[in-house]
Amino acid sequence: MATAPTILPTQITQGQAPGLSYRLEGELVPVLHMALNGQVPVYFEHHVLLWKYPAMQIGLHPLKKGLKRRVMGGMPLLLLEAQSDGEIAFSRDSPGHIVALHLESGEGIMVREHQFLAATGNVQYDYSRIKGFSNMMFGGGFFVDHFYAADHEGVVWVHGYGNVFEKNLEPGETIDIEPGGWLYRDHTVSMEQEVYGFKTGLLSGGSGSLVFNRFTGPGRVGLQSAYFHPPVAENSGNQANSDQGLGGMIGNFLGN
Repeated sequence: MATAPTILPTQITQGQAPGLSYRLEGELVPVLHMALNGQVPVYFEHHVLLWKYPAMQIGLHPLKKGLKRRVMGGMPLLLLEAQSDGEIAFSRDSPGHIVALHLESGEGIMVREHQFLAATGNVQYDYSRIKGFSNMMFGGGFFVDHFYAADHEGVVWVHGYGNVFEKNLEPGETIDIEPGGWLYRDHTVSMEQEVYGFKTGLLSGGSGSLVFNRFTGPGRVGLQSAYFHPPVAENSGNQANSDQGLGGMIGNFLGN
């Protein structure tokens, strides 16, 4: 009999990653604390930094793709990285659950946009667009973040809304997840869309469809208990103004 997804630890008092130790704390809006030894940098989105030691050096994390595509896709304009030893902490402005995804050499994982928190510098980063109308309307965004540990072990930390559960799929095993409910999947897990139409009663019109994302193993897939649609929440209000102001600052810097 297939096993159900299981909840991941909500608190980690002492975790280890290459070049650092970390802990996860907080019951409402969790915080990721790190103590770096200066040997391996950690990169992150600019707006998730909560606090750091004053002496810690912060720089830009190089990206394979330019700023224009990230702006068009609603992605954060830049990634920063902690480049020296010291302590630093990260959080997002939403209740939820932070999980640490450890990647062995040769492993990769895909995370839905706007939910990546931080990663060790030995993990390669890229992103791609999710195609398909149903993904666009019901899946919470156009893009996913890609992380790959090529030659060394690495860790990626992500923020899930509500609580985060994980299902480890056997080869050929499948699970259907509401498109706003999945958080991450291994590169070995495939995803396709399933649409169920209803022809009678109140749901007989054009909106009478139930949409799922179907995941097929082998590999792990993460679920979040609160369905969230980041493009609406994080690209409006203060966040949008913050990114717009940062974009102007970067534009002036590059222009000069």
